Amino acid sequence: MVTFNNLAAAAGVVLLSGQHVLAAELTKVNYANNATSQAEMYIYVPDNVVESPPLVVVIRIGYITLWPSSPNQGTCWDVSSPQSLFRGGGGDSSAIANMIEHALAEYGADRERVYLTGGSSGAMMGNVMAAAYPDLLKAVSVYSGVPAGCFVSSAGQVAGWNNTCSGGQSQASPEQWGNVVRDMYPGYDGPRPKMQIWHGSVDSTLAPQNYKETIKQWTNVFGVDQTPTNSVQNYPAPNYQTDDYGENVQGIFANGVGHSVPANLTASELWFGL
Repeated sequence: MVTFNNLAAAAGVVLLSGQHVLAAELTKVNYANNATSQAEMYIYVPDNVVESPPLVVVIRIGYITLWPSSPNQGTCWDVSSPQSLFRGGGGDSSAIANMIEHALAEYGADRERVYLTGGSSGAMMGNVMAAAYPDLLKAVSVYSGVPAGCFVSSAGQVAGWNNTCSGGQSQASPEQWGNVVRDMYPGYDGPRPKMQIWHGSVDSTLAPQNYKETIKQWTNVFGVDQTPTNSVQNYPAPNYQTDDYGENVQGIFANGVGHSVPANLTASELWFGL
């Protein structure tokens, strides 16, 4: 049987703490996938589902949770090819969007309450999903990722590694990063999911500079200044700093923490409004 832990590892996403498995089980689902990506879909529907339940990709029980499983070697998500970095391109991002639509139709989840969280490669995909499929998501909480489009492969490689991006050397202006997001869904002018971005100060896998670049990206998308409107020290944990950039962008920098920042269920749920 697929467990929460081994699926989270395969999916490259964060498994938040506080799991309590009841009679309901994580189940593989055949979904209407019109993408070229063969990402697999797993669903967890709790024994007691609230009325008009929210859908979380991916978090824990109490809500309907959708667990995408990466089809790629090494289990990393494709955040480098044109197929994934453009709405409807047929890559992994398209497959996840198809999973969301399937879950909304099949399980009665509330379209107005769809949330996404992920860590490392899952966080990279979270930023891509927020860029390419903003109309499907209401809020995103990503741990230790890179800006949407940062891992792009000049050769169009699927799930390719980008040393320049991972090392924090892919730096641009806020407007340039914002344009990367806007170009993934040209002409879109509707609402976008609010973004919560976590990163560790001593991350040696995805350099901390990626935190700064991601903040640049989403503050530009939301049209807010680079200066925090509110800062709180030692929250939500000692040696963490939480910075708000208006109502829709929040950065949480974990001093002394490497890759990946441990998931914080309470803070992510609060960001989702759950």
